[in-house]
Amino acid sequence: MQDRYIHIKDVALKNNCPVCYNNEGLYLTFKQRIIDTKFFERVTSEIKHELHCRTCNSPIYPVQWTDDIEQVFEYLQRSFTPKKTTITLKRPSWILLSGLLIVLVSGLSLLLYYTLQE
Repeated sequence: MQDRYIHIKDVALKNNCPVCYNNEGLYLTFKQRIIDTKFFERVTSEIKHELHCRTCNSPIYPVQWTDDIEQVFEYLQRSFTPKKTTITLKRPSWILLSGLLIVLVSGLSLLLYYTLQE
């Protein structure tokens, strides 16, 4: 099983960076979690966010956020629409399900055959 995050949305903020105090270069990134296995791929509703300053190349942790950054973040989080949660079956799942269906149909047909013989 492998977890990964796909990039959903990248937003440039006009707030001052708490590290370098530059008002250009702050970017808020939203990512959504995907669980990938041999049998299926599932898009979850779990959202991860990162705030990064491209001027001073430093991540901005929530402890460092100012009130203005928190207000903008809350607004963007409310307006953000993630991808729908879905499950996509892969080829081994379809092979397993079709094999199970064949066994089930053949077992029922044998059961029906032997009950009609009596």
